[in-house]
Amino acid sequence: MTWKRWTPIDPSLSLAGALADLRARTITPTGLVRRCLRAIDRFEPSVQAWVSVDRENALRLAAEADDRQASGSSSGPLDGIPIGVKDIIDIEGMTTSAGAHHWANGPAKRDAEIVARLRAAGAIPLGKTVTTPYAWIDPPVTRNPWHLNRTPGGSSSGSAAAVASGMCLGALGSQTGGSITRPAAFCGVSGLKPTYGRLSADGIVPLAASLDHPGLIARTAGDLRILWRVVAGTASDDVNIAAYPRIGRLRGMFESRAEACAVEAVDSWAGRLASAGVSVVDVELPGEFDTILSRHRLIMAKEASVLHRRRFEATPEDYPPRIAELIAEGLRIDESTYQQKIARLSESRGASSALFAGCDLIVTPAALGPAPDLSTTGDPAFNSPWSYLGLPTVSMPVALSEDGMPMGVQMVGPGGSESRLLAWAAWAEQDRDDES
Repeated sequence: MTWKRWTPIDPSLSLAGALADLRARTITPTGLVRRCLRAIDRFEPSVQAWVSVDRENALRLAAEADDRQASGSSSGPLDGIPIGVKDIIDIEGMTTSAGAHHWANGPAKRDAEIVARLRAAGAIPLGKTVTTPYAWIDPPVTRNPWHLNRTPGGSSSGSAAAVASGMCLGALGSQTGGSITRPAAFCGVSGLKPTYGRLSADGIVPLAASLDHPGLIARTAGDLRILWRVVAGTASDDVNIAAYPRIGRLRGMFESRAEACAVEAVDSWAGRLASAGVSVVDVELPGEFDTILSRHRLIMAKEASVLHRRRFEATPEDYPPRIAELIAEGLRIDESTYQQKIARLSESRGASSALFAGCDLIVTPAALGPAPDLSTTGDPAFNSPWSYLGLPTVSMPVALSEDGMPMGVQMVGPGGSESRLLAWAAWAEQDRDDES
């Protein structure tokens, strides 16, 4: 056996649990914020998940939430919940640096739309979490809280590490290739990349506008459901899952490129669901997957080069090797080739529903294996196809590798199926602590 039973870092500190404690008045919003700040004081010197923490403002907002709690009122479903915000996403009054030295143009004048929705629901932004430079794959300063010599993944490195360490109860991230799913998997937490365009990218530094997805990281799929209701603007995501889903186990490159432990862990997890009555069938890899990674790369490189060309030429020292390589690659791509790939992208997204002809959702390992060392953020090959196709994905931890590192499953649904996908994931994670 090359994997072990999944055990969360701290099963008591979930967003859902915190909300229950707030309702029961066994903790106040100020007490909750101080608990996260204590975790920051304890873990941040080694994990380095934060660019900046706005303690004074967080405690001020928590005190206001205390008053509301005492009077029996509430500003919304997340009143008093501390969150982290990836440092490509604007928070009013705070600087957005995008993981670079010279990007910042002073404090943001207003919240990004996704932050504004969380704030309106009562969430308390603690500060900015580390992103890789310009949200690409150059290694960040952040360490994996499970093992400080392993990567937390990227580019939403700080968001995943902060949630895993209990420094916040949820965090905002973004994904252009695999920047939510992979960090969540490596850090033993859960991630949601919604359908392309489902959440506004207003107030977010782009990498490649045709592929960028704002999204969420939290400890559990159940926590993601709570956050999703708020950012998606839905009154409820109640989904009837009386009928078990039909799960398609996608193999092909999702098996041949994976480490054995990742394949075994997902197969065992799927086997437990099958024993509970879920239909699990192997699904063939569509033919277009032969070139999907190269098409994704071309579009991303071209769009990144258009965005960054002037800055790249003026301040090349602000671009570490891997983002510099991507931009240089994009500059060599002619407009005609790019437009052909964009047309193909639209066709592929329009035809993506065919993937689910015989199943309700598809599952694969969330990453090729457990987190590698600090020289890389890991390979996004298992995530980029879904960013390309714009399909929603939920990842959650299902096992530990033999050396004790988290491994996750990636669940992919049809466009617009976030609520149902999250409901299935929340149901499935109830089984994840069982012995295999």
